[in-house]
Amino acid sequence: MVNRKALDPARSPGEAFGEHLRRLRDGRGWTQEELAARMGISASHVSAVETGRRPPTPQFAKRADRELATGDELRRRSRVARRTSLLEGFPEYVDHELRASEIRVYEVGVVPGILQTRAYAEALTARSVERGAITEEQGEERLALVAARQEALLRSPLPLVFVLLDESCLCRPVGTSAVMAAQFGALVEFAARPNTVVQVIPFAMGDRRPLSLPLYILTMDTGRLIAYAESAHQGTLEHERASVMPLLTSYHQMQAEAPSQPASVAMIERLRKGTT
Repeated sequence: MVNRKALDPARSPGEAFGEHLRRLRDGRGWTQEELAARMGISASHVSAVETGRRPPTPQFAKRADRELATGDELRRRSRVARRTSLLEGFPEYVDHELRASEIRVYEVGVVPGILQTRAYAEALTARSVERGAITEEQGEERLALVAARQEALLRSPLPLVFVLLDESCLCRPVGTSAVMAAQFGALVEFAARPNTVVQVIPFAMGDRRPLSLPLYILTMDTGRLIAYAESAHQGTLEHERASVMPLLTSYHQMQAEAPSQPASVAMIERLRKGTT
């Protein structure tokens, strides 16, 4: 078969899972596209798991078990394969983000990945590796994902991107002052794009803000809404419209009360000048 990657189960737990999944799929006589359609995901997602480029989430393994009639075998195997620094649900979220027509982001504490400069992302990753929170390999995984997500924002047609930054994202030093100055400059440049809006949620908004944890909301071409909410140790992906709509309402409420983009950019510019 053309372009069929050879898998080595001994190379990593991810490839061992992918090789087993491929054998099960081949045994059914299904293509990646056919399995993906049955699971309700993209063929690229199936391909990424089969080749070990993406760890199998519990949701992925559960759906694959159901369609391939393997009981809970794949779910058990997926626990070994999921050696990743990414929280549960995030890899699947990213798969949707790469195809969304509208992306809404609310971030707390750090500049979100789609806006991070390489130096900022490297500084964050280096500290995580030093603390032992992640391995160097997982750090490279994070950096590669940041780059891929940013490159995908340049696709055609351009997605609309709305970003709400808690003021803490700007006040937390990451790396050197030069790294922060470059990051502030990148935020200003991002805000100047024709398909983006960047607003800062000031500390002064206090308890009037309806959201306190990071939130990502996607609108797909079909109008379908997908939300990803994150805490320190857990990520949750929501597909049901009834669950996403209250989150979207809260996002709109905070967006409406936030300072305008010109005022937010002026604030970022002041901070940038203070680092140079």
